[in-house]
Amino acid sequence: MIIYERDARHEHILQVARQMMTAARTAPKGKGIDIVELALITGDEIEQLSATMIEMEEELGMKFFLRDAENILNAECIILIGTHERAMGLNCGHCGFSTCAGRTEGVPCAIGSACGMAADLRVDTRVMFSAGLAAQRLCFLGDCKEVMAIPVSASSKNPFFDRKSTR
Repeated sequence: MIIYERDARHEHILQVARQMMTAARTAPKGKGIDIVELALITGDEIEQLSATMIEMEEELGMKFFLRDAENILNAECIILIGTHERAMGLNCGHCGFSTCAGRTEGVPCAIGSACGMAADLRVDTRVMFSAGLAAQRLCFLGDCKEVMAIPVSASSKNPFFDRKSTR
């Protein structure tokens, strides 16, 4: 049997994405309270996300949404990471506010473990605020706040860097 990489790539990337979600799930959390939701999208949902990003550019006037909307179409899949709104009651200052009472809703969101797993497995990623905001608008993660998106790819060149400037 011969299995060519090009034929096996998509399924492999989906397996890597599943490992990324596991890494995010098992990452340390404040007081051990799990407020993280994760999802993996492919195909039609990526196209829907891209279309929403185009609409949002028209609404918000942020030109990088157009660039990112085109860019995510190069992804095999996209990991969505969101958090439910909940202060941890630690008053530790880690989020940038001295007390939990002074904290702005939606702060913070951790995604480092998922990106670290992707790096360990040598796949291309980029954290995208724009795609995360569009996924939040589409309620892909229910009522989660602070949704971030991580498109995943394995190609000769990382499609998520060295992109056209919107300036």
